[in-house]
Amino acid sequence: RRHKLYREELNLTSPAAPLLLQPEANWLQFHLGISQDGLYPRSSPIVNRLLQDMQDFSIISADYSQDEKALLGACDCSQIVKPSGVHLKLVLRFQDFGKAMFKPMRQKREEETPEDFFYFVDFQRHNAEIAAFHLDRILDFRRVPPTVGRLINVTKEILEVTKNEILQSVFFVSPASNVCFFAKCPYMCKTEYAVCGNPHLLEGSLSAFLPSLNLAPRLSIPNPWIRSYSFDGKEEWEVNPLYCNTVREIYPYSNSNRLLNVIDMAVFDFLIGNMDRHHYEMFTKFGDDGFLLHLDNARGFGRHSHDETSILAPLSQCCIIKRTTLLRLQLLAEPEYRLSDVMRESLLQDLLAPVLTEPHLLALDRRLQLILKAVRKCIDTYGEAKVVANDTMQPAALASHRVKLTT
Repeated sequence: RRHKLYREELNLTSPAAPLLLQPEANWLQFHLGISQDGLYPRSSPIVNRLLQDMQDFSIISADYSQDEKALLGACDCSQIVKPSGVHLKLVLRFQDFGKAMFKPMRQKREEETPEDFFYFVDFQRHNAEIAAFHLDRILDFRRVPPTVGRLINVTKEILEVTKNEILQSVFFVSPASNVCFFAKCPYMCKTEYAVCGNPHLLEGSLSAFLPSLNLAPRLSIPNPWIRSYSFDGKEEWEVNPLYCNTVREIYPYSNSNRLLNVIDMAVFDFLIGNMDRHHYEMFTKFGDDGFLLHLDNARGFGRHSHDETSILAPLSQCCIIKRTTLLRLQLLAEPEYRLSDVMRESLLQDLLAPVLTEPHLLALDRRLQLILKAVRKCIDTYGEAKVVANDTMQPAALASHRVKLTT
């Protein structure tokens, strides 16, 4: 129905028969494939087909995300998991009724985040979203929604198809004759922060939408190792090396796989250099032992020359890691399966390749060695039986393998 109205408004010839939602649509098959083990099965052919769809399909509508609408008071904020709005992102709808989150290019690949930037004012990078998806799949976590790069014609594929008058109002032509637009939110909402086509084409990442919150409710939970979002002051974990003992006394970290999943997330964030994981999300359907969603990775891959070891605090303070995670990391440290080589090959599949510069790829190998070094230090101190958790066991059995750190 929406597609028919869209075509009529643009004086396009309506199809002879009404378009129907196809049960075999790849975005719908992706939603139906979500399980307690991850967002998609390990060898799912649907993911590659969905990536191709997002790259090729016609865009029939564009709008602000629910986050921005919540900040503008234009929607029900109770349905929003985590309002943000600091950086521009849009919801694009395709001809098959699938949706994707579009994040435009804000920083060139060869640019590093300035040393003086705090992590909470860092740029969001479209290529970081793409690379994070590929890394997540290589690590066999399968917790990042399928993400692909695409060149968007901001005039034809955003301005001319949006029904949102506010979004229409923020488009302008720059002095260089490029078509630009900016965010309409309480923060960076000026022409100085606009993104511009060249003159119409703009690089961006497209991340597949998850099922709606009405169909698949999610919880947003504060990260126990959250950072201080101010210019001074520290959180307890930054000054107390025994902080993990406190976390272990708190439900659900006391009797489930949750702590192991948080450490998986820390390993992932350390590899991409993401310091901005203040919350994580989970599907309520899968209970306490469900997987953590690794969303919003655009602040990764900012500085290849710096390894922020504080991101590994959950691992170094708790001294526990899943056996399956450790085995995968050890494999990717072998010369014939070197992580940088596997990532380089994987990223070549993307339309916007090269997605990462060579220094960022080599930084992955260096950071992987630092993770393995931290695990070896824990094993030397507490023994392998207490550090390496057999994640095929039941949660109750895991408790006996957790080491209690003392002075």
